[in-house]
Amino acid sequence: MSEASLPLNGIRVLEFGQIAAGPFAGSLLADLGADVVKVERPDGGDGMRSWPPLSENNKGEVFSENFASLNRNKRSITANLKDPEDVQRLLGLAKVCDVVVENFRPGVLDKLGLGYEQLSEVNDNIIYCSISGYGQTGPYASKGAFDVTVQAMSGLMSVTGEQEGNPVKCGVPVGDFCAGLYSAYTILARTLQVRAGGKGGYIDCSMLGSLIGVAALQTSEYFGSGATPQALGSAHPRNAPYRAFKASDDYFVVAAGNDKLWSEVADAVGLPELTEDARFITQQQRAINQDEMLALLQPKFSQQTADYWLKELDRRGVPCSPINDYPQILNNEHVKHLQLVQPLKLPNGVETLTTAFPVAMSDMEFSIRKPPPDLGSHNTEVQDEWLARELQS
Repeated sequence: MSEASLPLNGIRVLEFGQIAAGPFAGSLLADLGADVVKVERPDGGDGMRSWPPLSENNKGEVFSENFASLNRNKRSITANLKDPEDVQRLLGLAKVCDVVVENFRPGVLDKLGLGYEQLSEVNDNIIYCSISGYGQTGPYASKGAFDVTVQAMSGLMSVTGEQEGNPVKCGVPVGDFCAGLYSAYTILARTLQVRAGGKGGYIDCSMLGSLIGVAALQTSEYFGSGATPQALGSAHPRNAPYRAFKASDDYFVVAAGNDKLWSEVADAVGLPELTEDARFITQQQRAINQDEMLALLQPKFSQQTADYWLKELDRRGVPCSPINDYPQILNNEHVKHLQLVQPLKLPNGVETLTTAFPVAMSDMEFSIRKPPPDLGSHNTEVQDEWLARELQS
């Protein structure tokens, strides 16, 4: 598929991104065709470049696969943000770009002459997105933030793990990645506005706000009932059976979210009479009495293997799943069918794999058009290409 036919072809992005949230937002835009130029410090670049696993070629040259996962389809330039000449060079690029994404601490780029006010003076159509832990204003604006601290602050950790267990964070850095998703979505919304004749603008996206945003069911539970949502392990506060069960050999998950599916589960374990039990007649009652339900179902499930139950429940149309680890799911036949794993060649020549942009779209086939870049490998190229457009105009 040609680059010119990609949805975001022609959109130019300067990414002042570090580690995860900013680079993930940039990667979403890059995968859909935007020309994303990553601005990095000359002495080492994005800190994630040093994160393992570090894949080594036969010359001893290493490249981070963590970095590669968030920075394919981008180009890299270097700049010393404290050097007035480099700042002027970046202002020249900002004059001809469409979007800036940054996830420095609030106020840092303003002090360096690269904040929204400074860039909008040279380009009033620029869309400038700042990603931070707690937003650019307010009592917590200057507070340091990493994914785990924002998971804790947001309430997410209070509903993760077992009710009587120690605090547990989500195994995936959802604070970083949810902020990246919200940022990319909002950037595209503002891009539509600019293309319709509107002006650019400033986007303030916080990890805290993003995690509160995706917790709509938990926040509405509190608003509606005044009750504090609790950690329930794999269970659900409003559905049952909707949790992990232990078979004779392994755990598996069942999600019987309506009366018909509940009837199939009860029949499968040889307890059809449970559908007439007053404790389990409605979805609401099943959720309230799910501990009693667990005590009845678990002994039955422990009599057969997980594979047996998964086949039996699949046959009955009941949503169910093994609890896969990443090697299992990444080598799964359905993941292969969806082409969610793709080959990737690192700049040092090492052949590896990466995950694809996960959403299918008609008339678009995802591809890795550019490998993750070596530090500063596009300094001259970007300067020549981007500023050529300004000279022509």
